[in-house]
Amino acid sequence: MKNKKILLVGGSGFIGHNLSIYLKNKGHEPYIVDSLAVNNLLSFTNDEVKNKKLYNSILNNRLDIIQKNKIKLTIQDARDYHAICRLYDEINPDIIIHLAAVSHANKSNKDPHSTFDHSLRTLENTLDFCRSKKIHLIYLSSSMVYGNFNSKQVDEKTACNPLGIYGTLKYSGELIVKSYNQVFDVPYTIIRPSALYGERCVSRRVGQIFIENAIQGMDIEINGDGSEKLDFTYIDDLMHGISLACENKEAINQTFNITFGNSRKISEMIDIIKDEFKGVNVKYKEKDKLMPERGTLNNDKAKKLLNYESKYPLEIGYKKYIKWYKDFWHTIK
Repeated sequence: MKNKKILLVGGSGFIGHNLSIYLKNKGHEPYIVDSLAVNNLLSFTNDEVKNKKLYNSILNNRLDIIQKNKIKLTIQDARDYHAICRLYDEINPDIIIHLAAVSHANKSNKDPHSTFDHSLRTLENTLDFCRSKKIHLIYLSSSMVYGNFNSKQVDEKTACNPLGIYGTLKYSGELIVKSYNQVFDVPYTIIRPSALYGERCVSRRVGQIFIENAIQGMDIEINGDGSEKLDFTYIDDLMHGISLACENKEAINQTFNITFGNSRKISEMIDIIKDEFKGVNVKYKEKDKLMPERGTLNNDKAKKLLNYESKYPLEIGYKKYIKWYKDFWHTIK
């Protein structure tokens, strides 16, 4: 499946811009469509935004990398049905990867209307285009669809019972994708990542916030006592899994956990931070009641059907991310 046209909707985000470069290096022809309005340049215009200069520098770095890799980026709001369908038709992709969404649970709970609009409205438009040409759609879901883990690990057969707006809308998206397959025979693949971290993230995930505060000499705050476990996944492992889903027919009409596959305590991530930033101060506060108890996402299905293998345990991936952040911080300072 070399030289396939792969359209990334919402493709200048954290996952998307890294994925576009990964796919280009694999021999594919990625195209990005993005409004730059959600968790991107246009959403960091308010002077009250913390670390506004840092985030704008990171976001401009993303765009520079996209340009240097000669990846075509079209600025377009994916909520505009007629405009987006005309654009999709011009690109004429073999695969569409739908990434457009509000990418943070806390933001989703504070602004459900915007989350619905940017997550499900954009997905509906993409699916409606896919049904006419039976284009393979890859939908980026989330580990949040599982809700509270009732065991140490979950697999793709585990019943989903999401908490809050974010996880519920992600699971709704999965059901809508499957319904288009049932009614219109649209081929799909659903990907469920977990606790992502990596270069050029501005989504304020825990791994990013810890580094950001430590590098500025600020306290690190943990929701809970640090014993909570997450299946921390380095961005390159997710890129590898999505790429395999693009290239392998076994991915059609399947759902996959694409994660490292072994949960770790948040305190273990803090231990790495303490090794890299001497004298950092950690504070603990009450855990958010809408954040589910999680653990390991079993990825045996992806190993079996896609030959997927994760490569970046926390000790390697997180240290790699910290090194990038230190280098970037030094450059912009």
